[in-house]
Amino acid sequence: MSTPRLLLGFDYGTRQIGVAVGQMITGQARELCTLKARDGIPDWDRIEALLREWQPDALVVGLPLNMDGSPSEMSARAEKFARRLNGRFNLPVHTHDERLTTYEAKGQRLRQGQTGGYRERPVDALAAALLLEGWLNEHPAP
Repeated sequence: MSTPRLLLGFDYGTRQIGVAVGQMITGQARELCTLKARDGIPDWDRIEALLREWQPDALVVGLPLNMDGSPSEMSARAEKFARRLNGRFNLPVHTHDERLTTYEAKGQRLRQGQTGGYRERPVDALAAALLLEGWLNEHPAP
């Protein structure tokens, strides 16, 4: 496959899934939206609509590893989500270590003046943008 130009990133969670868009030319990503999930099951129709709208070349799913680099319980669920994305939409799906992206996203929001209220103003899409930028940094455009 040729080098992907446009990618969607997913910060997988059991209650919500952050989504971001990024592209190879600048290596930057930005938050798109936060999707609701029920016990880790997303609204597949909403994901399909996002894929139709953005027409990404590939997808990146955050892999929530433990701080020592070992897989966490959520790692298996995120990998299953990645496999389902690939199976449903036939797009290349990559996983990327997402350690500390939610922490960093909360820090960015705190510096912007947000104090708490992460249920009302979740940081999942920002975390998705951060993990996608991490993947883009590790896979620079040729």
